[in-house]
Amino acid sequence: MKRDFLTLADRTEAEYRALFKRTHALKASRKRKEVVTTLAGRHLVLVFEKSSTRTHLSFEAAMYQLGGTVSTITAGSSQIARGETIEDTARVISGYADCIMFRTFGDDRLTAFAKASQVPVINGLSEGGHPVQILADLFTVEERLGTVKGKTIAFLGDCASNMGRSFVEATRFFGFNLRLGCPEGYRPSAELLAQAGARVHVTADAAEAVKGADVVVTDVWTSMGQEAESAKRMKDLHDYQLDEALLAKANPGAIVLHCLPAHRGEEITGGVIDGPQSAVWDEAENRMHVQKALLEQLILG
Repeated sequence: MKRDFLTLADRTEAEYRALFKRTHALKASRKRKEVVTTLAGRHLVLVFEKSSTRTHLSFEAAMYQLGGTVSTITAGSSQIARGETIEDTARVISGYADCIMFRTFGDDRLTAFAKASQVPVINGLSEGGHPVQILADLFTVEERLGTVKGKTIAFLGDCASNMGRSFVEATRFFGFNLRLGCPEGYRPSAELLAQAGARVHVTADAAEAVKGADVVVTDVWTSMGQEAESAKRMKDLHDYQLDEALLAKANPGAIVLHCLPAHRGEEITGGVIDGPQSAVWDEAENRMHVQKALLEQLILG
């Protein structure tokens, strides 16, 4: 029976531990320039309704480096643009592929696509979450600081974003404490916060969120599809910029994460993202390594 990866709840804590162990091994093999062909003869199809740089390239590189092949289609270059239903598209593609990555807007589209597909579907980003990015983030934390369990992670800015929601969901499986620094109107739903329980603390004070944190995370203030709200968001989130003064309130050995693209001078300063505490570039590379392990799990079982 096929298993999708649409949200973090689609895997258990034990499966995540195995995933990270395999990720370490695959990254080490890549450094030694060893050829790994566990997915030779397998085919991955990437379907994009939203633009992408890291998700696109990291999945392509992951599949090719494991010996498989990849096809990429966009909404504009496919029959989706001419009105073919998501379900029909999924049925057709799953006849050609061993796994599908779908990057879309509403979670209803993601769910409908996965339900119609005969092969595993990966959420490459939706409005409800960005689980593959969270895996790369938490793997990077473990690489730099040791186990993420018991660590304190601060997330600043729009905490109702897909990244904010996925970080809240991740507390249930990875055992870290999460502080959300955000104003009213930019907080995850009460239902999601209730599911996470005491591990998540929400505050309107950015300094309180960051104080003593082991990891400080931020993201763009205006995500794809929110461009009309940009001016309002800039004003509302102005006090949540991750700058050097704010970062100084975190633990001295704290690392900084940002899923990119970054808008220097808005949600983060150039001095922070390019500074000595930034793990952003390792984080971006780790998308590929984590997704290799995920593709193996989904395709090989």
